[in-house]
Amino acid sequence: MNPNLVKLFQIAQKPERRIVGLMSGTSMDGLDIAVCRFSGSGSQTHVTLEHFDTVIFSEDIKDEIRKVFAKKEIDFQLLCLLNSWIGKLHGKMILDSLKKFNLTPNDIDIIASHGQTVFHAPKILHRIEKYPNATLQIGDGDHIAVTTGITTLSDFRQKHCAAGGEGAPLAVYGDYFIFSQKDENRIMLNMGGIANFTYLPGNLNAQEVFVTDTGPGNTLIDAFARKFFNLPYDKGGKIAASGKVHDELLKCLKKDAFFDAPFPKTTGPESFSLDYVRLAQQRSGTTSLAPEDLMATLTRFSAETIAESILRVCKKDESYRLFLSGGGMHNPVLVGALRELLPDYEMDVTDSLGIAGDAKEAVLFAILANEALCGQPTDFGSREGVPSVSMGKISFPS
Repeated sequence: MNPNLVKLFQIAQKPERRIVGLMSGTSMDGLDIAVCRFSGSGSQTHVTLEHFDTVIFSEDIKDEIRKVFAKKEIDFQLLCLLNSWIGKLHGKMILDSLKKFNLTPNDIDIIASHGQTVFHAPKILHRIEKYPNATLQIGDGDHIAVTTGITTLSDFRQKHCAAGGEGAPLAVYGDYFIFSQKDENRIMLNMGGIANFTYLPGNLNAQEVFVTDTGPGNTLIDAFARKFFNLPYDKGGKIAASGKVHDELLKCLKKDAFFDAPFPKTTGPESFSLDYVRLAQQRSGTTSLAPEDLMATLTRFSAETIAESILRVCKKDESYRLFLSGGGMHNPVLVGALRELLPDYEMDVTDSLGIAGDAKEAVLFAILANEALCGQPTDFGSREGVPSVSMGKISFPS
């Protein structure tokens, strides 16, 4: 047997495994690196977050990714080059972080890499009949494996698409295994560039688990913070707090077919872009709106579309606890609006459940890798959007 397969089999047999989860989201602020210790799998999964770091991307890195990010027309040679370049870059970032954590590659069993999303094209968005759901993440797993010397699982979203899903959100799998609580209905809300939530029923029935994108989280807020204030994001929501919500613009922003489409559904910055906002401003006669008022309106736009999605799914006669994660949880204006719009929902952050909200997405991919190695099939039913599949492609370092 190939020695790499022997080693993989041995890792799967270990009572505990140390897996590094990676996440670089549509906000492109950096690479989240989560060192996790696992035992068990499925509903018996136990995970401890041992170390976490976000390696901030330089402006040069961001600029290179933006040349191909969420664009229908790109330089394909650059895309090809970036696939390898980002893989090597992520590998070097992992090695640097391991040194910072006083760990070596030999201390790590597996790397679980999400990669960098550059285009998300579910059928609900591309609307081309003969083509299926599609998504593309770059940062090749082979380059990470060879750079680090650590077996790497990557490209998780492709299996989801192949099995009929839209490639997102994938949070449902990790959320169900580690955050479900008997007799308590939970909403796990992640506010990254795009916002999504997972509903976890208190009866623990996997076939009732529900997941969907809701629309923009931080993507538009961040884009206009860069455009008008030369800032990567609205830190502490200070810009939005200094402005006033423009009701007519808000109405126009919410007039998109995505918000009326049935659940579950996914979207991305391909749809919710600078051009999307410019068009809404033209329709509402607000092209000269003060930047602070625009930021306030965009923040309210995220809050209202998140809250309305949650209310559409949840039953009025049941109680729910809502747990926040992602960059949006640090925006008090956004969170304050959610508290106003969802007054009956007790809110907390996932930190209270033992997983830091900033690390949650990276931990998720470590969970998916753990399932690929050790998990048994979990039946999420035959519903659209939650295929019962194992995900991740294996790259050996030699």
